[in-house]
Amino acid sequence: MKTTAFASLVPVLIGVALVAGATVLQGMWTDRWSGRNVAADLQQAAQVLEQKFPERFGGWEFVQELPSDPKQLERAGAVGHISRLFVNKESGAKVSAFIVCATPHDASGHTPDRCYPGAGFEIAEAEHRQSIPLADGRTAETFTGTFRKTGQTLRVFWTYGVDGRWIAPQIARIELAGTSAVYKLYAIIDETRLAGGQAPVVCADFLSALLPAFDAAVYGEKAAPAPEKTAENIGNRG
Repeated sequence: MKTTAFASLVPVLIGVALVAGATVLQGMWTDRWSGRNVAADLQQAAQVLEQKFPERFGGWEFVQELPSDPKQLERAGAVGHISRLFVNKESGAKVSAFIVCATPHDASGHTPDRCYPGAGFEIAEAEHRQSIPLADGRTAETFTGTFRKTGQTLRVFWTYGVDGRWIAPQIARIELAGTSAVYKLYAIIDETRLAGGQAPVVCADFLSALLPAFDAAVYGEKAAPAPEKTAENIGNRG
């Protein structure tokens, strides 16, 4: 009798355990129990983004504000955002920068492989990681891929900014947990009429100059420092 009664409770206990586990995981993802004022942190980070995003860096300068889709911003959980077109003064190359400030949970849930197909594009080159050396000696980790529809191919680089680091985590929602605010940046170039291999080089140059300028403006001295120039790593530059 007791065995039968316990067996009947097993599905209930499993259900309770699953709900509890999901609640704990959701709480970790959303910083529900972090003790921080997440809303205030987000508002502050968003304000800094919109007030201090650099307009000139390296050979690049801001030329035009670009429209943003309110529905896309809502889906991305954007508390603040920047959408601007930049041009290289020497080459004339154009790259648009789109960056949102959001919680890790929201920032990681709306990636190009989801939003571009929804806008009529197909995935032409699947996303993959690419490391980009920055002008200040650091390295940014990014994702990149291409999206195509009739008559147009876009190359997109995207990366997550956390405390002066730029990373491309495998499972962003988990690896970014514990942070109130994340910056997610897209660098976008129309490569339809560009020679093969040119778009990644242009975007890498753009990000190499932009990210250190962004970190200096937003974080100041708190930005992650460049690695020290030791005899060993100087000798390994090849």
